[in-house]
Amino acid sequence: MNEPSSAPAPDPGAAVLHTMDGHVSWITLDRPEVMNALTWEQRERVIALLAAASADPGVRAVVLTATGRGFCAGADLRGALAAPGEPVAGDVARTIRLGAQRLVGAVLDCEKPVLAAVNGTAAGLGAHLALACDLVLAAESARFIEVFVRRGLVPDAGGAYLLPRLVGPQRAKELMFFGDALSAADAERLGLVNRAVPDAELEATARHWARRLAAGPTRALALTKQLLNAALDTDRGTAFAAEAAAQELNMATHDAREGVAAFRERRDPRYQGR
Repeated sequence: MNEPSSAPAPDPGAAVLHTMDGHVSWITLDRPEVMNALTWEQRERVIALLAAASADPGVRAVVLTATGRGFCAGADLRGALAAPGEPVAGDVARTIRLGAQRLVGAVLDCEKPVLAAVNGTAAGLGAHLALACDLVLAAESARFIEVFVRRGLVPDAGGAYLLPRLVGPQRAKELMFFGDALSAADAERLGLVNRAVPDAELEATARHWARRLAAGPTRALALTKQLLNAALDTDRGTAFAAEAAAQELNMATHDAREGVAAFRERRDPRYQGR
């Protein structure tokens, strides 16, 4: 769960670093002293940066990572626990809907490919934030923890939506019922992450993957992401119709024409992201 939506307006630079590496937007959580437990201000900043990446043709890939030993220890609940007054029916659902779910949705809906570089522990909301990304790299020291059951809570931040789609319902129940820490190697084995890499190689690997994504046909990748994210929620007829529509839209792009021309001319394509 996240802090109440009545928190003050976010500080745009609050504990989130943002840099550009060519056409790659790097978003870095920067509260290492609390394992990057996510505040309301950080959440809003990340959502804004993801929206900006979608709208900016100069951004062709996004990397989400963190500083210190933790990727994200979940939501920072200290402000919520200290909130005065008695809770009102609907407050919790509203807080989750406008908070953690908005954040995970912003990752899923980002029109550019989002790569998670998980540098350390990802727990609760932090785990779901990583798993919502299109590709996930994890340092060998990283751990993934469905921490909710340890607190007597129901999983939120989209976990019950994401996990069964990644590992199936039985594995998802095991992770959520027991709340055991999952190593990066086991997460890779189960299909939760794409690669587990030595800690010292995480950043270099993330930069390599991100640059490959940024060199690709950006609009085609966006449409592919939409198709894949919707695939398990639709019937075959709907999925086929969406595929045909996506191909129709994509064929009007510069990069589609360039890709076909490069194939005919037997050369490497030079995509421009449009």
